[in-house]
Amino acid sequence: MATSRSDSQIRSDCEKLADIFTVLQRCFLMNLSKELSRGKVSFPQYFLLGYLALQKHLTMSEIAAKMGHTTAAATGLVDRLEKLGYVRRMHASDDRRKIEVQITPPGLCLVAQIREDMVNGLGEMMRLLSPSEQKAWVQVYEKIFACITQRNH
Repeated sequence: MATSRSDSQIRSDCEKLADIFTVLQRCFLMNLSKELSRGKVSFPQYFLLGYLALQKHLTMSEIAAKMGHTTAAATGLVDRLEKLGYVRRMHASDDRRKIEVQITPPGLCLVAQIREDMVNGLGEMMRLLSPSEQKAWVQVYEKIFACITQRNH
């Protein structure tokens, strides 16, 4: 039977993980930034495109809530994406005063291209691991994902 670990051992491991996550996040974002520069969009704009790619459409207030911004800031994001041709605004069918935002085919293409780049990068990392490590890595992230999504709903 495994013995439990002390709080100080767990804290030490958490500090190591925090350092690792910081470096990994920086490397990931720097690489993603190069990919985003192809489409001339910022991180917040890309995240918004990601939300829109999963929805038929979102209202401006829904966008503001998802992005953690004011409606005015969300409007600025949408304005820039609309000028690039990645989203379009339309009036809601049930209320013409309500504006909905929808991703366009070029926007979907950009999101798919960046996602494919991410998949390829992760594939390179996976090949450095044994099959059992690969499986464990996915299982750990599935647990983290489940914990985060439960907390945010």
